[in-house]
Amino acid sequence: MVGSLNPTALVRLLGPWNSGALPAYRELADVVRLLVMDGRIPLDVALPSERALAQALDLSRTTVTAAYAALREQGFLTAGQGSRGRTCIPHRTSPVSAPGLAIPEGLTDFAYASLPAAGEVVHRAFADALTDLPALLPGFGYDAVGVVALRKAIAEKYCAEGVPTTEEQILVTSGAQHALNIVLRTLAGKQDKVLVEHPTYPNALDAIRAAGCKPSPVGLPGITSRTSPGWDMDAMMTTMRQQRPAMAYLVPDFHNPTGRVMSDLQRRVLVRAAAAAGTVLVVDETLRALNLDDVRTAPMASFGPGVVSIGSLSKSHWAGLRTGWIRAEEDLIARFVSVRAIMDLGGPVVEQLAAARLVRSFDEPLNERLSALRENREYLLGLLGEHLPSWEAERPRGGLTVWCRLPTPSSTALTVLAPDFGVRLAAGPRFGVGGAFEQYLRVPFTLPPAKLEAAILAIRAAQDKLDAAPHLRRDLATGQPPAVAVA
Repeated sequence: MVGSLNPTALVRLLGPWNSGALPAYRELADVVRLLVMDGRIPLDVALPSERALAQALDLSRTTVTAAYAALREQGFLTAGQGSRGRTCIPHRTSPVSAPGLAIPEGLTDFAYASLPAAGEVVHRAFADALTDLPALLPGFGYDAVGVVALRKAIAEKYCAEGVPTTEEQILVTSGAQHALNIVLRTLAGKQDKVLVEHPTYPNALDAIRAAGCKPSPVGLPGITSRTSPGWDMDAMMTTMRQQRPAMAYLVPDFHNPTGRVMSDLQRRVLVRAAAAAGTVLVVDETLRALNLDDVRTAPMASFGPGVVSIGSLSKSHWAGLRTGWIRAEEDLIARFVSVRAIMDLGGPVVEQLAAARLVRSFDEPLNERLSALRENREYLLGLLGEHLPSWEAERPRGGLTVWCRLPTPSSTALTVLAPDFGVRLAAGPRFGVGGAFEQYLRVPFTLPPAKLEAAILAIRAAQDKLDAAPHLRRDLATGQPPAVAVA
């Protein structure tokens, strides 16, 4: 959440906005509104003064004044002193979504982006774990740090990736979400700011809010090509410099939901900027192994000692393992352990022994899984192009999902209608702050091709219903969407 937007930055975001098809003030207001809804202009940001923006755009001040007035009337700009209104989203009468695990029988679940277990490999790991178990039975079974065999295996994996790590730098957790909660309770106090990419992983936003912290969203550039930057580095560095967030939660490796990957140069710049601002970088590497385009990047921790890395086996092997970890400097690990002891006394031993086996042979199931995911990705992109040609889909470099831009701000309405056609969705605003991303939808490619096709055809049917009755979009967007959990 950048405190204010200078005229040069706003002009850059606007691009070639004036087509001449409508009055200039209308076109200017419409483009700013879409930038706010897309998350590219963060919420609670002061726009440039009318005079400054008029000069930067070479327009009359009257035109800019009229555009700002239109934005206020639509609810996208607060009434500020003079002309320094702040960006916002129109008030909703009910929340965009609420967490919930249950899904009615017969629905295809497109809210989750997870794979079934790498069956034979996971089964064998548990069988082998039972042979390791007797050595640990004389102990009490409580271990807030984690089983030694697993911590050693994780440390060796980091070493192999060029990040020297000892077992004392590893804390085993019950999944990545558990790890993030430990980190938040340790590093960020109530009302502290936490920088997040916008959009970002919904469960991370939930954890940040539950900790009493304030997410500071920095918008990612819109749907991009492979040559685009992927991250707005200027905005991220400005946010760190102006807001001094206590920590930043980032997903640089096959970002959820866009599937982008951050370059090594951008990682280096961010680590330096965070160190200068006193911001702790917390990097979620849960999706790092799902590298569909064979992109070569170094772990963020290789660029600076202050980085906190979170990992998990949930996306690469199986979410049912509920095994994750934190990698950090030893003094931070000691603080995390103290906080973790308040939350629980350690994870289940057999699962950790199985996880140790899986981490030591980490790549064993990946070649087959990645090959299937590449085929699914291409199949899904083809389905979207054939059945939903007005949607703009970003091709992910890795991960499990495609981030789609819809032709209209109808994500919530589509989510409300979709169960009637047999599919459950997670509305775009679930991935943002304050109702942004109403024009976006995350679509996973984790299901087999036949189910992917059935789900896309169901979404097409829901889209047709919306197109045939435009009033539904307005009515449903202000209603209560189905409660969904997102993974």
